[in-house]
Amino acid sequence: MKKFKYLKISKTKKLRYIDNFSKKNLYIIFLPGFMSDIEGEKPKAFKRYAVKNKLGFLAIEYSGHGKSSGEFTRGNISEWSNDVTSSIKKIVKKNWFILIGSSMGAWISLNQFKYFKNQIKGFVGIGSAPEFLEKLMWKKFPKKIRQEIISKGISIIKHGDPNNKKKQYEYPITYQLIKDGRKNKVLSKKINLRINVTMFHGQKDEAVPVSFSRKVLALFTKAKKRIVVIKNGDHSLSNKKSLKRINSELDRIVKNIF
Repeated sequence: MKKFKYLKISKTKKLRYIDNFSKKNLYIIFLPGFMSDIEGEKPKAFKRYAVKNKLGFLAIEYSGHGKSSGEFTRGNISEWSNDVTSSIKKIVKKNWFILIGSSMGAWISLNQFKYFKNQIKGFVGIGSAPEFLEKLMWKKFPKKIRQEIISKGISIIKHGDPNNKKKQYEYPITYQLIKDGRKNKVLSKKINLRINVTMFHGQKDEAVPVSFSRKVLALFTKAKKRIVVIKNGDHSLSNKKSLKRINSELDRIVKNIF
């Protein structure tokens, strides 16, 4: 895999990305999840798919994520969505593209439809989590945590298996992030494009219920829609078997475009 590149968005902001540059071809754009980077199995697999099929490819790390510049605690859905919009304009330009959004990446993908409706030719969600900040975090936080976030502006949320350090995560959740999430409601906005939309969701996803993927599908009034619930699948769907199924679906979507 080629080395990572950096895209200068402003004097103070650089975003790390990987790509397979193409002047004229269809692009695959991968958008990662909350606190994720582009060093995992999914971006590698989708880049290999793009290279093999002579397609363009782009995967972006939002500001404050991975090795991109910026502090995570200053970021929010609006900023990360703008990072993606700017990157698409600078790298993908006027090319057609298929969006693949993993978890929060599906939320950020939905925010791109207002800018690129003539270029988006397909959408694949993986464990899609639109509006998760309010629905899966804020509403489920104990009162004590909510009060701490309001009074201090931040709380460190521990998540995962307390008996396994490798499966423990800490999320710094800021009040500005929660409030910004409320400004980015997408689940009531209909999208009328005639494209292929497929949601993949692990049956054993402990982070995001399958109902979230169904809610995303309901937004698309004219699309060819599918939901694929992967038996024994987790939230990330990063294993070889799951990625093979997602790549097979990409094949189907790409063939339907041309």
